[in-house]
Amino acid sequence: MVARGVAGEAVRTYKRRGGRVTAGQADALTRLWPRFGVDVDGTPLDLAGLFGRVAPVVLEIGFGMGEASAAMAEAQPDCDLLAVDVHTPGQGALLRLVEARGLTNIRVADGDAMVLLREMIAPATLSEVRVFFPDPWPKQRHGKRRLVSHPFADLVADRLEPGGRLHIATDSPAYATQARDVLENHQTFDIGIDNPWRPSTRFEEQARSAGRGSYEVTAIRT
Repeated sequence: MVARGVAGEAVRTYKRRGGRVTAGQADALTRLWPRFGVDVDGTPLDLAGLFGRVAPVVLEIGFGMGEASAAMAEAQPDCDLLAVDVHTPGQGALLRLVEARGLTNIRVADGDAMVLLREMIAPATLSEVRVFFPDPWPKQRHGKRRLVSHPFADLVADRLEPGGRLHIATDSPAYATQARDVLENHQTFDIGIDNPWRPSTRFEEQARSAGRGSYEVTAIRT
């Protein structure tokens, strides 16, 4: 995801992670991408046309290997999930889960989530935006690279329908504090009291094994 800095320069909010694409993931990408894949190329999306129906659409930014994404899509068949990431092995893994579980309400997007939000998704068309365990950019000098910022909140507020939700989960207390500060001081969001159900993610399990807890922030677009 690429945000804009003080002088308009591009500020990357993610680090590309390497990783070997397995034979199964490569096969899934080849076979299933034409049906379930979305290239983040700046072309505006017709969400109803993309999913073949009119239903609430959730955008998930960063899905790792896709286990939680598939679980939530399976548990919420009346919602459509557009999941975006730049990690090719994760895209292949999620497509394998889509096929194995017979899911029809997921589309997998490859590319920069900020381009997807800014150029491809129309205003007031999303019911929820999920950001689960984004890159924490823990060093102080890298704070500007965190995805959840005032410009990000402005963009998400515009793309959410009234009553839509932004749901953030992180293992970084500093990130959670920053996110809450951004949203508490945003004129379009009200901080939620209860966090909605979600399954545990692979990153969350790794954090728990390392002795780190999880922190959640939920905000409702007024």
